[in-house]
Amino acid sequence: MYFLERVDHTVRRMKSQAANAMTLLNLTLGAIAIVCILKGQLELSFWFIFLCALFDRFDGMIARKLQIESEFGKQLDSLCDLISFGVAPAFLIYQGVLFEFGIPGLVFIILYIICGAIRLARFNITEFNGHFTGVPITIAGCLLAMSFLTINLFPDYVFMFLVLILSFLMISNISIQKR
Repeated sequence: MYFLERVDHTVRRMKSQAANAMTLLNLTLGAIAIVCILKGQLELSFWFIFLCALFDRFDGMIARKLQIESEFGKQLDSLCDLISFGVAPAFLIYQGVLFEFGIPGLVFIILYIICGAIRLARFNITEFNGHFTGVPITIAGCLLAMSFLTINLFPDYVFMFLVLILSFLMISNISIQKR
């Protein structure tokens, strides 16, 4: 009897941490994306950011399906999203093109990361009513990462504007319905 109780307890505990494990996988992939950037493997970094988006989508789905949503999970998800969709895409676009602008390029990506942090903090302290206020950092980060694929198609200054626009959209009062 004791053995079955222990197995049941272990299964319940593993179930309760399934979404957090996916969130930490998102963080791990974001960290790997940053390491790839540091090693000059920008295309590989792009793919890791793309994988972050997939696992970010799964963690929320798992939490809702298993009814294991928690305040801890919400905070953990935001911290991981700041790395995967804030820092990693910003460094990717910086290393891909914005480094050519020197200090202004650096200022723009720091602004993007700051706006992403503000966006996540605001989300965490407000009651979710089915609508996001401001563009979610996951969307902004994915758009910024995808823009890396177009570096050879547009003038360099276009990416400065893109970073600036995405930064302000994250902290704007635009209402976006969750799907």
